[in-house]
Amino acid sequence: MSKQPLNHIRNFSIIAHIDHGKSTLADRLLEITGTIDKRAMKDQMMDTMELERERGITIKANATRLQFKARDGKTYQMNFIDTPGHVDFAYEVSRSLAACEGALLVVDAAQGVEAQTLANVYTALDANLEILPVLNKIDLPAAEPDRVKKQIEDLIGLSADDAVMCSAKTGVGVAEILEQIVLKIPPPQGDPTAPAKALLVDAWYDNYLGVVVLVRVLDGTLQRGSKVKLMNADRTYVLDRVGVLHPQEATRFRAVEALHAGEVGVFTAAMKEVADAQVGDTIADFTAASQGLITPLPGFKTVPPMVFCGLYPTEGDDYEKLKDSLAKLRLNDTSFTYVQEHSPALGHGFRCGFLGLLHMDIIQTRLEREYNLDLVTTAPNVVYQARLLDGTIVDIEKPADLPEPHAISELLEPFIKATILVPEEYLGAVITLCQDKRGQQLGMQWHGTRAMLTYRLPLNEIVLDFNDRLKSLTRGYASFDYQPDGFDGGDLVKVNILINAEPVDAFTMVVHRSFAETRGRALISKMKELIPRQLFEVALQAAIGGKIIARESVKPVRKDVTAKCYGGDISRKRKLLDKQKEGKKRLKSMGRVDIPQEAFLAALKLND
Repeated sequence: MSKQPLNHIRNFSIIAHIDHGKSTLADRLLEITGTIDKRAMKDQMMDTMELERERGITIKANATRLQFKARDGKTYQMNFIDTPGHVDFAYEVSRSLAACEGALLVVDAAQGVEAQTLANVYTALDANLEILPVLNKIDLPAAEPDRVKKQIEDLIGLSADDAVMCSAKTGVGVAEILEQIVLKIPPPQGDPTAPAKALLVDAWYDNYLGVVVLVRVLDGTLQRGSKVKLMNADRTYVLDRVGVLHPQEATRFRAVEALHAGEVGVFTAAMKEVADAQVGDTIADFTAASQGLITPLPGFKTVPPMVFCGLYPTEGDDYEKLKDSLAKLRLNDTSFTYVQEHSPALGHGFRCGFLGLLHMDIIQTRLEREYNLDLVTTAPNVVYQARLLDGTIVDIEKPADLPEPHAISELLEPFIKATILVPEEYLGAVITLCQDKRGQQLGMQWHGTRAMLTYRLPLNEIVLDFNDRLKSLTRGYASFDYQPDGFDGGDLVKVNILINAEPVDAFTMVVHRSFAETRGRALISKMKELIPRQLFEVALQAAIGGKIIARESVKPVRKDVTAKCYGGDISRKRKLLDKQKEGKKRLKSMGRVDIPQEAFLAALKLND
């Protein structure tokens, strides 16, 4: 493959909300440019996972190279990077967009601008990308291009006068999109003669090729035998293969002689683990990096997990299978973490950390489908921070690890900045929901018949059921997106659940003081129904420190010891009852209560 001049290269991505036609448009681009043979064409060519195809979302970044002959008679190389769109993968999106010079903003001409679209457009604007608005699905009877153009101008501030009208399904207008990419998206900048320097966009494990690394070359050339250094990881490798991704190849890998400045491609380099290739790292020529001639690219960071939960096999025999499955999944997804833990009722399992709720759902679904596991998932919780009396701040990954109140000067919880787009008829219900979740309204803007609400909300209130309740209240018409907004102090308390005065760690929760009694009482009321009666009374208590805020009792199973008395003095019956009472007391002191799984699952459904 011959070297392409920089001014004949275009690197772009597509920004779109779920179900606005991003995958269909990608298919048409592949088809029109002749990248894929028509007989090999199928729907969602860029989506490699079954889950991506089923849900219509992109989970892992992907890329391919298109060759397009424009009206000016020149052939242009177009590197298309398909990025995830969900907020959970915001860092990966930012690095993928940093590898591009422009992006297509695809908006459904019937549905209009949605919350997720806004979040990713702002990321692209921060990276100084050229944004090309595209109105998709213009063939629908409900399409309103003029209204949606005005929305783009009002909500995002982009001029939509030159927006391309297209239908990715029928192919109308798709060729014009390619022409606009050539005309409006600037070519990449770079020095082809300088030492090699590249941005690491993504990495994954391939059964045949090993660890495959997706890069955007900024300067110089990467070729087989090149010795490179990963600057943030401080590791050195020699490249085995270089190539480009192609959807039609069995391994999606098509070898090339070299990757030059401005191009996007992949390489393998005998890496043992995907964790060695961190997204956003700088890949540099080894000699130049060793001499200090190359500085790392800005923007690199390690993204910590935001949401934690426990995963347990329903059958104890499946523990080793779950352990192996998690290890295999982590080969391709280093952003989730797991450590072993033990629960008194659920047995051996793992405490896992995820980037967000969608990420948690994806991992759990993949474990159940791809590895045929039946899992019990505990209630998700977030990372808190405790400021101790000596001023140090410690991260608290699970409520049971929280120090006693007298050792803490302040408890901090994570907050998010949420953007909610909602039709006017559902506005009151959504505002009430946000207020119930301790939200602080930052702004409200009207755009036609829809309101854009901006709220600051505690992440703890979001992780359980906020999105489900929002969709229920608005019949699915509201869209919701958020971004992390730091930590803030709050009047938070640790609620311990005691069973016969013994605390049970798995039920411990951190809640706002105003909700503590309500949630504590609700949980022990459910537990009272689910814990089987014993030969002795079982006391269920919710406590904050040493103060009991709620109590229920599971009555004992009693034998009628006075049944054999057919009369006589009351003292005879009293003697038998006192003897039974002493026996119950002795049983209670040495008895053990087995907590059924249903009681643990009840903690998940407190808001039902």
